[in-house]
Amino acid sequence: MKTLIIYYSYEGNTEFMARSLAEHLKADMLKLEPVNEQKHSGFMKYVWGGKQVFMNRRPELKPLDKNPADYELLIIGTPVWAFTHTPALSTFLQNTTIKGKKIILFCCSQGGNGNVFKNLRAKLEGNEILGQMPFYEPKSHNPGENAHKAKAWVEGLLVFDKREQF
Repeated sequence: MKTLIIYYSYEGNTEFMARSLAEHLKADMLKLEPVNEQKHSGFMKYVWGGKQVFMNRRPELKPLDKNPADYELLIIGTPVWAFTHTPALSTFLQNTTIKGKKIILFCCSQGGNGNVFKNLRAKLEGNEILGQMPFYEPKSHNPGENAHKAKAWVEGLLVFDKREQF
C-alpha cells in the first residue's frame, strides 16, 4: 500500500517516530515546515505554542514536495500543543483536501494527549481512521522501545485492515 507519513515536529520527537515508521514501512515522508518558524525553549516554548493554538494561528507552510492524493494510506503525526494538534497541521488540513483515505494518527507529548485525536478525527471526517496512538517523549524516553512499539502497532492495524477486506 502506497504510504505517506505527514508530520510536524518542533523538538524532534514526532520526527523520530515518523522516521522510524517510514524506514519500517518503506513509506515516503512529508515534513510540514512553517515559513517563519520561531524556536523557543524552556517555559517560553509552552507560552508561545499555547498562544499559537488559542489564537487559532495558521502559519504559512513551505511548499509541499508530496501530494497526499497520490497515496492510499496517510500516517499523520503531531506534537501536542495546548491539548490539541499544532497550528502547522491545522494549516495543512485547512489547505489540503483529504477524502477517502485510510489514516493512522499518532501524537507525541510531554504529558497527556488532550483532545488531539478527537479534533483530528473531526477534521478528517470522510476518511477511514484505522487507529491512533500517543507517545510520551519517544526520542528521549526509551527510543528503541517506542520505535518498536510503533512499528508493531502499525503492522497490527494494517494486518487487521487487510483481514476486513476479505
